[in-house]
Amino acid sequence: MITDGFSYLALLMMIAALIVYAEKKTTNRLFEYLPAIVILYFTVMLLSTFGLWQKSASVTATYKALKGNLLPAMIFLMLLTADMRHILKLGKKMLLTFLLASISIALGFIGMFALFHHSFATDAWKPFAALSGSWMGGTGNMVAIQGALNLPHSDMGYALLIDSVDYAVWVMLLLALVSFAQKFNVWTGADTSVIDEVGAKLAQNETARSPMHFASLFLLLALSLAISALSQYAGGLLPSSDYLSHTTWTVIIATLAGILFAMTPIAKLGGSSELGTMMLYLIVALIASRANFGELVEAPLYIAAGFVILLIHALIMLFFAKRFKLDLFSIGVASLANIGGVASAPILASAYSRALIPIGVLMAMLGYILGTFGGLLVGKVLEAIAS
Repeated sequence: MITDGFSYLALLMMIAALIVYAEKKTTNRLFEYLPAIVILYFTVMLLSTFGLWQKSASVTATYKALKGNLLPAMIFLMLLTADMRHILKLGKKMLLTFLLASISIALGFIGMFALFHHSFATDAWKPFAALSGSWMGGTGNMVAIQGALNLPHSDMGYALLIDSVDYAVWVMLLLALVSFAQKFNVWTGADTSVIDEVGAKLAQNETARSPMHFASLFLLLALSLAISALSQYAGGLLPSSDYLSHTTWTVIIATLAGILFAMTPIAKLGGSSELGTMMLYLIVALIASRANFGELVEAPLYIAAGFVILLIHALIMLFFAKRFKLDLFSIGVASLANIGGVASAPILASAYSRALIPIGVLMAMLGYILGTFGGLLVGKVLEAIAS
């Protein structure tokens, strides 16, 4: 069992590298259906279940330091080739899709509780209300609702378990569906011309960049880490609230830095995509390393309730995707912007195109604004059902 942070990091890096190498060098059809990033997520989560590493102080410190420091750096690197003029064309459509995702999640909580509330404790509606705030916004919204309902920390255990286990499975599923985007869009009849245009522009930007070499890689790595450090420092100085935590400020600052630097000669340096993707894979491995399939049996009723919420949410999204000809990118990122927030939505967006990362960040920001209000409203409905 690994208890040392460096050994833990080395193992995750090796697993990620071997999976990426296998995808590039083999003709195994498995990679046609499951992207390397999904196989990485599943593999690391499986090893975590078997207890290959322990959540020791060293391992936990390594996890927190890497995840917190690499996320702003990754966002900055992946935004260097973003063309905001084209991304803004997606604004209205993405906003409506995001609201649809929020409403369907709220209906998922209400529908689940209407079906199973007799199986829970009398005050179970409170932790579910707090969880709904998290799944329509983020952790800050959950904390805000917890305080508004005077909910003790001891009563939050099952909600946090659902937020961990069901969320991990949902992220893995949405990433796995990326390879089926074209078939899905044909089924819904979605017009992806605008998204395709952004992808084409990205490809043009890629070909216009200078060849990747040692000096450019070194400079980009140093610059991305510096931006991460400065973003965290500045984010810590700005006022925080239930809607805008220091972490949220950090992501916003790193995003703005990436957009601004994309208009400078720095954006033409080769290697930003490669470095950003390496950081992305490591972040995904880190997230998966904290998940555990064994937790599925610890509180089966609550875990099942979480999956019922996600099922209702998915069915509603599928219905409206077919009805209004929505594409898989739009509904997938809108869903994860609600359920996963700023830490996950950009990752899913980057699986489609690095130029679309700002859309994921933008929608996650909307979640922070609406999550507390939506969660409190869901709580009122759940309280009425319980009584």
